[in-house]
Amino acid sequence: MALSRQKKTVTVQAVQDLLSRSKLTVFAHYEGTSVQAMQHLRLQAKDSGTTVRVIKNRLFKQAMSATDNLKNVEGGILKGQLLYAFNQSDEVAPAQSLAAFAQSNPQIEFVGAVTADGQLLDADDVKALASLPTKNQLRAQLIATISSPLSGVANVMASNVRGVLNVLNARAESLGS
Repeated sequence: MALSRQKKTVTVQAVQDLLSRSKLTVFAHYEGTSVQAMQHLRLQAKDSGTTVRVIKNRLFKQAMSATDNLKNVEGGILKGQLLYAFNQSDEVAPAQSLAAFAQSNPQIEFVGAVTADGQLLDADDVKALASLPTKNQLRAQLIATISSPLSGVANVMASNVRGVLNVLNARAESLGS
């Protein structure tokens, strides 16, 4: 169904707003994906703060050219049926959301991505981003790394105290018998 000129203008403005706030925008082919699967993808991606939209490529290119830091991005790779994933708080969440969904829906194929500063990434770069740990996983690793020496020192101190207590206990038992 064709969009009216007014709806196209509203769509371009909405996409421009998403692009200006997004840290990473990932594009992927979705041909052959059912409507129900797309709804599941949207819900799954929403958990990580990612917005997934299906937008006409021409309207997406117009929104890119109207966004200051994306004016010079070459839109030649935007061909075919594409979906776009935006995230304003996490640089790798859109790639990870689509990669997780693509495990059960192999028809989803990365085409590329564009960063907030206008750098165009190819499909291999997006796959590499998708394989990185999430922010929460990185935070957990950092906490484990920081707390590891502290817990080691606590264990050493406790083992010394346990050793002294064991010697005193053994001495007390030997005196008592």
